[in-house]
Amino acid sequence: MDLAAEPKKTALARIDWSSGSATVRDVHLDTTDSTIVEAVTNADEVGIDCPFGRPEAFVAFITAHQRGNVDVPQGLTGLQWQRALAYRVTDQRVQAKTGLRPLGVTADRISHTAMRCAGLLATLAGQDIPVDRAGAGVVVEVYPAASLTGWGLPHLGYKTRDNIAVLATLVDALLDAAPWLDLGAHADLCRRSPVCQSPVRHEDH
Repeated sequence: MDLAAEPKKTALARIDWSSGSATVRDVHLDTTDSTIVEAVTNADEVGIDCPFGRPEAFVAFITAHQRGNVDVPQGLTGLQWQRALAYRVTDQRVQAKTGLRPLGVTADRISHTAMRCAGLLATLAGQDIPVDRAGAGVVVEVYPAASLTGWGLPHLGYKTRDNIAVLATLVDALLDAAPWLDLGAHADLCRRSPVCQSPVRHEDH
């Protein structure tokens, strides 16, 4: 699921997995919360491209700031201190492993999307759907650019409107690397939208 702050620009794909193959069954654009909840309810595993939490240091900072007692550590530059507040341990480990810096959930445009995500996770938990922000539940936080890097595939420019050719090249490279993946009737859409990069997983039985 490629989550955005509102239904517009939110995309969701469902993939059926079986032994040795995977097939894209459904693709939804401009996806509403109700459609997302229904999809998660009927899935075995869901990858959501959005931070599931915020840095503990940032939460402590905001609490202290509200009380008027912000403690600035000695020996750190302003930028070092700010980055320690803005990036989670998850983000730091992704950067160390891939060289890519995720968007900071506390100080970047992803923050509004994370607010929506928090509401969705709460709705799912309220319907007794297992939600574990560490990844042990049905929903799993994903970072497509890092995944693409790990797979040796292009990871830059595929989400920009002016670089549709980059997305098409990426899809071709993905299919070359994973010939067992069948985009079915959605092949053209996947070349025009990055929706297929963070799919809902659904097991065949």
